[in-house]
Amino acid sequence: MTKILLIGSGAREHAIFKALLRSNESPEIQVFGSTVNPGLSGQAAAYTSGPMTDPEAVVQFAKKSASDLAIVGPEAPLDAGVADALVEAGIPTAGPLKALAQIESSKGFARDLLQEYGIPGSPAYRRFTSLQGVDGFLAELNGHFVVKADGLMGGKGVKVSGEHLSSEKEALSWCREIVDSGSEFVIEEKCVGPEFSLFTFSDGKSVVHSPLVQDHKRAYVGDTGPNTGGMGSYSMPDHRMPFTDESDYRAAAEMNEKTLEALASKTGSPYRGILYGGFMATADGIRLIEYNARFGDPECMNLLTLFEGNFLAAVRGMATGTLDPSSISFRKEASVCKYLVPEGYPDSPKKLFPIDLSAVADCRDLYLGSVDERDGQLLAAGSRTLAFVGTGPTLAEAEAAAEALAVKVPGPLFHRPDIGTSELVQKRIDLIKSLRG
Repeated sequence: MTKILLIGSGAREHAIFKALLRSNESPEIQVFGSTVNPGLSGQAAAYTSGPMTDPEAVVQFAKKSASDLAIVGPEAPLDAGVADALVEAGIPTAGPLKALAQIESSKGFARDLLQEYGIPGSPAYRRFTSLQGVDGFLAELNGHFVVKADGLMGGKGVKVSGEHLSSEKEALSWCREIVDSGSEFVIEEKCVGPEFSLFTFSDGKSVVHSPLVQDHKRAYVGDTGPNTGGMGSYSMPDHRMPFTDESDYRAAAEMNEKTLEALASKTGSPYRGILYGGFMATADGIRLIEYNARFGDPECMNLLTLFEGNFLAAVRGMATGTLDPSSISFRKEASVCKYLVPEGYPDSPKKLFPIDLSAVADCRDLYLGSVDERDGQLLAAGSRTLAFVGTGPTLAEAEAAAEALAVKVPGPLFHRPDIGTSELVQKRIDLIKSLRG
């Protein structure tokens, strides 16, 4: 029996946990999380909560649990060198080493890598350690700019002109705030178009690409309100997006493959884990918005709900450099993920109120996120709380299934009922038509 260590305790890790259990190998799953998620702790062979960014603590737990294999869910442990420590301790790990995880933890490193290795798809950019030269580059971009803090910021380190920044003066103020916090930053040319995600499974030699998924960052209906970690996502039965063509998919897949090769060349180490490319379909083709070094949340819930291969074999293959592409396959169905979040989220969310799931008859495709459990009562912990996934032969059926589950949970929670609807998808299609004629 394989003893596998799962690092992380959010809805993404709940999806990974469920996919591992479906692998027909009866794995013994141990969890090291930042909190106690009852969706995981109820079935885990061993569970501890503590600092996931402490490599020594994670390795000690792995040794105590006699883990054969590990998979890292979130980005912070990767940036802290947890995968390095596990590999050094002789535990094969699906999750890149710290030097490779810079593709996410440093926006500047990622842009420089693509430039150095001649990988197309990057917008014009410049790295900064101070405010010197910022006003000149902003003027050069003529009001079309994005400012990114160069580090892990929990999805809150990026501000876009016309959306979060209304002037160059506001941009300079944001840059000053980043510098005062001790960080560097990157300014990029703003691209226009609908975004999508492509995940690539890699063992350092072989790669397998996932279906395309689209995330929705804005908190409220119609893509309004503040940015969040992601309010939900959808995928299509043909594994593409309604606004992309086959050349878009090939360009994104090729970019991921070339980036994996460049990372190996640059660092001297194989990339073993998930490379997550966030792309934009623009008038001039595909542009890379950012790279992440792990599964996305919420997109992970879409993909692993549809996963019908042997996920444990895929994780083992990535971790040991023996990935068999036949272990990875996805049902040809649509999927829609909708997050329920506390009222006031993301800026001032309500916390520690009870969650009542009694009306949800089927919890098979429910993933618990930011929750706590006290005296047998499930409580909302203040961030994205519950993720429901609906699937079906068409997007309309998948959306209806997700919505039917989401509306059954009472209390001070809200979600975006428009995610996965034809009206919202049509806006993306209309946008790309207007850009590409």
